[in-house]
Amino acid sequence: MSSEPHVPQSLIYDVAVLPGTLANKIIFNPDVYMNCVLLNDSNVCDLQMGHDEFDWPWQYSFPPFFTLQPTLATREKQLEAWCSLILAYCKHHKLFFFDTTEAASSPLFHNKSISRKLSSDDLSTVLEELRKRGNLRWCDKRRSRFNIVWRTYDQWGKLIYDWAKRSGNVNTVCTLFELTSGDETTSEEFFGLDEQILLQSLRTLETSKKAEIIGIDGVKFFS
Repeated sequence: MSSEPHVPQSLIYDVAVLPGTLANKIIFNPDVYMNCVLLNDSNVCDLQMGHDEFDWPWQYSFPPFFTLQPTLATREKQLEAWCSLILAYCKHHKLFFFDTTEAASSPLFHNKSISRKLSSDDLSTVLEELRKRGNLRWCDKRRSRFNIVWRTYDQWGKLIYDWAKRSGNVNTVCTLFELTSGDETTSEEFFGLDEQILLQSLRTLETSKKAEIIGIDGVKFFS
């Protein structure tokens, strides 16, 4: 398109130029939160995020995203987007645990490039939404630390057991180190898995009689 469409000025936000685009404005429709149009000074642009270490979604560079909106429909879509972002970010970086205080200053919740961050109240709301969905577990009663669940223990257990069958490790003993740090598992999703989550996942296999945890650092898989 050759010219900028007519949009009420109240719906246009100036933002920093987004990676991989010429866009420096975003049209925000509060009734359809997920729909927006990126603009440069004269043209409508498609959002093409740069191929960074983590591919941030367009909302991350959108200032209103960091303030939960009062309109229920808009708020629900924001929470959906926040939950998706958190799970994708943690999966990409293989993050499982956060200190609640430190989380507020994490790049996940604080975009310094646009000087926006979730308030403590909004962060609490987002974390509660994750908990309701089964994607967050509090580690203590004081809620000072939490575990982000982007795969359940059962799902991790299945991935590990499928690997054991493919790699010929059924009816043999593997160390926990071999599972998460060994040469044979470098290409597996569970490589680098937190030890606490690994043990809980292996216990799901014990329950189904597919494995037995041996001592403090071994596991035997059964056919």
